[in-house]
Amino acid sequence: MDEGVSRIRRRVSVRKRDRPSLGSGFAAPTAAELKPGDEEGEEEMVAGSRRRKTVEVQPVENDSEEDMFGDYDSFAENSFLAQVDDLEQQYMQVPEHRKHASDLSTEDLCSESIKHNKLSITTVGNFTELKTDEHIKNQSRHENVSIEPDILYDVPSSQVLYFENLQNSSDDLGNQSTKERDWNASSHKIVNEELPQNRIEQHQQIDDSSSKVRTSSEENRRKSLKEHLKSAMTGNAKAQTPIFSRTKQLKETLLSEEINVAKKTIESSSDDLGPFYSLPSKVRDLYVQFKGIEKLYEWQHTCLTLNSVQERKNLIYSLPTSGGKTLVAEILMLQELLCRRRDVLMILPYVAIVQEKISGLSSFGIELGFFVEEYAGSKGKFPPIKRREKKSLYIATIEKGHSLVNSLIETGRIGSLGLVVVDELHMIGEGSRGAILEMTLAKILYTSKTTQIIGMSATLNNVEDLQEFLQAEYYTSQFRPVELKEYLKINNAIYEVDCKAENGITFSRLLNCQYSDTLKKMDPDHLVALVTEVIPNYSCLVFCPTKKNCENVAEMICKFLSKEYLKQREKEKHEVIKNLKNISSGNLCPVLKRTIPFGVAYHHSGLTSDERKLLEEAYSTGVLCLFTCTSTLAAGVNLPARRVILRAPYVAKEFLKRNQYKQMIGRAGRAGIDSVGESILILQEKDKQQVLELISRPLENCYSHLVQEFTKGIQTLFLSLIGLKIATNLDDIYHFMCGTFFGVQQKILLKEKSLWEITVESLRYLTEKGLLQKDAINKSEEEIQYSFHITKLGRASFKGAIDLAYCDILYRDLKKGLEGLVLESLLHLIYLTTPYDMASQCVPDWMIYFRQKVDKDIVNRLYLSFVLYTLLKETNIWSVSEKFNMPRGYIQSLLTGAASFSSCVLHFCEELEEFWVYRALLGELTKKLTYCVKAELIPLMEVTGVLEGRAKQLYNAGYKSLMHLANANPEVLIRTLDHLSRRQAKQIVSSAKMLLHEKAEALQEEVEELLRLPPDFPSIEVSATEKA
Repeated sequence: MDEGVSRIRRRVSVRKRDRPSLGSGFAAPTAAELKPGDEEGEEEMVAGSRRRKTVEVQPVENDSEEDMFGDYDSFAENSFLAQVDDLEQQYMQVPEHRKHASDLSTEDLCSESIKHNKLSITTVGNFTELKTDEHIKNQSRHENVSIEPDILYDVPSSQVLYFENLQNSSDDLGNQSTKERDWNASSHKIVNEELPQNRIEQHQQIDDSSSKVRTSSEENRRKSLKEHLKSAMTGNAKAQTPIFSRTKQLKETLLSEEINVAKKTIESSSDDLGPFYSLPSKVRDLYVQFKGIEKLYEWQHTCLTLNSVQERKNLIYSLPTSGGKTLVAEILMLQELLCRRRDVLMILPYVAIVQEKISGLSSFGIELGFFVEEYAGSKGKFPPIKRREKKSLYIATIEKGHSLVNSLIETGRIGSLGLVVVDELHMIGEGSRGAILEMTLAKILYTSKTTQIIGMSATLNNVEDLQEFLQAEYYTSQFRPVELKEYLKINNAIYEVDCKAENGITFSRLLNCQYSDTLKKMDPDHLVALVTEVIPNYSCLVFCPTKKNCENVAEMICKFLSKEYLKQREKEKHEVIKNLKNISSGNLCPVLKRTIPFGVAYHHSGLTSDERKLLEEAYSTGVLCLFTCTSTLAAGVNLPARRVILRAPYVAKEFLKRNQYKQMIGRAGRAGIDSVGESILILQEKDKQQVLELISRPLENCYSHLVQEFTKGIQTLFLSLIGLKIATNLDDIYHFMCGTFFGVQQKILLKEKSLWEITVESLRYLTEKGLLQKDAINKSEEEIQYSFHITKLGRASFKGAIDLAYCDILYRDLKKGLEGLVLESLLHLIYLTTPYDMASQCVPDWMIYFRQKVDKDIVNRLYLSFVLYTLLKETNIWSVSEKFNMPRGYIQSLLTGAASFSSCVLHFCEELEEFWVYRALLGELTKKLTYCVKAELIPLMEVTGVLEGRAKQLYNAGYKSLMHLANANPEVLIRTLDHLSRRQAKQIVSSAKMLLHEKAEALQEEVEELLRLPPDFPSIEVSATEKA
């Protein structure tokens, strides 16, 4: 082991060395040796001496990437090229009669020398430090000048390719040099291969022979070495030659070697899983550093070592909320990215969770060398950029994940996707989003047999159907890191849920609270007593049926809290209020203004994204100890609590489902903080029987919505199958449908019609709507088979992910818009990109328009267009909310929906030539709708996790571009910006670095694509006469 370490140290050149100057390769002649007629030689020697002084200055150690030519000033007077010029002049004076001593050209000597002196460039990009004293002593006479290896220590690593090209282009290589070149070429293929001992001995033999060699004087056989170097240095300017510090380089070398070992381990059938589940030990260190995870739970170890996981079979696993499901998925994703070198797609249900995951994994991407790309809202490139070396982790919402898979199938790159991870797999049974998720997974199963699918959920019941659909193994455990105790509260009595008891509950205690008459009227459910048992020392969540109820409960609780609560972390709560005002242009919700001083706040969709993020940060750090919230928080970002209280067994007016109940109570108990978690469901006597059934019955089954969601489901699926040429005739489409989740459940779901009949009807509908065309194919004299191809409108609809219920209306609106497109302002374009489905939710106060019998949908859409237009002009949600008397959360949703729909319309127009004008206009509008801020803040808001309020803080602090942010010091950011934790600062810097790397890589790919010879380049054969 020690010997191996020493070899690594020898190979890893870690700082820019004080390389030997040219003077070390050519000893200066003494005064006695200089002839009287050598004035010119003497002048050259003096000039060379001056240059040597310049070159021999000790370079400063530098950990950052250096300029392409390092310390060499290219073509300046004292440059390396000037030294080479001197060398060339001396070299030209070598007596002609000595040329028979060698049959190697100057280029061969240079290449032979450089071959020894450079280390494997693919690993280090620097030179091995070898002792050259013997060679220096052997060359003390200028009449025996020859090119020694030491000269080439001064060549930047970017020039190595130049010498290799010279070697390959040489016509008269000897057998020995051929063997040397072959050995050298093979060493390039094997990363981190150790330098053989006999190589050094061979080098010494070459040096002894090369000292006697003299080159040819035939000038037509060689160009000037100086000219060669000039063109090579210019041509190689685009090559990367980073110089790393010793520590960083050693770590990267060790990581590379561990990944190579992991690759071999993961491909073998051995039970030895390497340092960290077939991953380098650095991954384990990063989990300790970034997430504080030092050891895996027993179930996680069991799951990762399952035979099905080792054999890369599809897997579904289910555990209670907070059980640590995501960590298993992350380790499997890292195995795919680092060891198998394939891309990974992770599908998450909501934009907020996508952004949270992007922030959390960007640091891993930077350290381990892969890209983390966001596909949510209007973000994401289709098709994704094809990376040259580094692999990509795509983190996407359900809708964007579907579009991404479509683009990969269309470009023939679906095989590059090694792993697909689906979180909250139970959502496959939830409406149109479930139908889209089902389509995505069915296409992957049908088109790529090498892509592994991992699904996870806390609330799965009919797993057998999902297993059959995904052809997957199943793993489950009831593990929770923190014990969860469930309680029911009826009047003053609290009962513990006990499955062994006769009716499912056992009496626990009476609630002991002294309530005044006023308090009894205001708080009949004893919420104040229940929350004060845990706050402010512990955190608490109160789930309420409606948004308005959340605000009312928060205010009511604060009215009866003692003044002592105001003193808890008073300064930090004041900072939260100050920051809320800053991000809202001085505005502050009056409810939050009254509740935050007590450490209480509400959380629902009525908040803006900035407000929600800031309040979540305050809750996570313990500044706020109580949230009154709606059920959306249970399915969103992870905000656990010591106690979870359900205000009533209802979500809006619907009775609670078992799945929803499990998700809500799953937030109780924080791993590593609490020893126990508690959930209390408050109910009235009238709901008692229903609640007892709720706590005892199994989880709801999930059923396919592919046919139920007609336009967003089966029709969209058929359109994309034909558009992507996955299946183009009736038989193939029916065969595909049999393999879907709906196909598995068809006996349960289909009562009146068969799957074949539904398939035929859907294809007929699409043909009648002008999205498909039917072609007849004569299979035989008696049998005629029909195939389908997609029309231009159909292609535009599926490429733009437009709901087929609106595609013809959108086409008509865009067509009519061409007749008189008003470009004086953005209003006309905004109207065309206002989502159709949100118009039905709007209730404008425009009685005059109703009297004129104007189409209601058009009026509503126009009204929303005015809202969006005002918002883009003022960029202040609060003022627009007051002006139009709409909740600010609704306006935030409208803006998000408009940005997403604008992106869809843009892709729709890209497929239709007649709408070329929209292609030019909608790109900029989409960007404006996505960020809705002043132009100077947009570069900062491209970074995941940076919203408007934070972007303003960063801009005012001097961080005005992505480059500024990527090079920022997190510690400086913490001191500069208000209310920024160390974790958030690190995530922002990591995300900025990742985005910057992605952009740089994309530009490099574009350059290489432009310079690459096209694969369809016409080859013209040269005739024999032309050759002659």
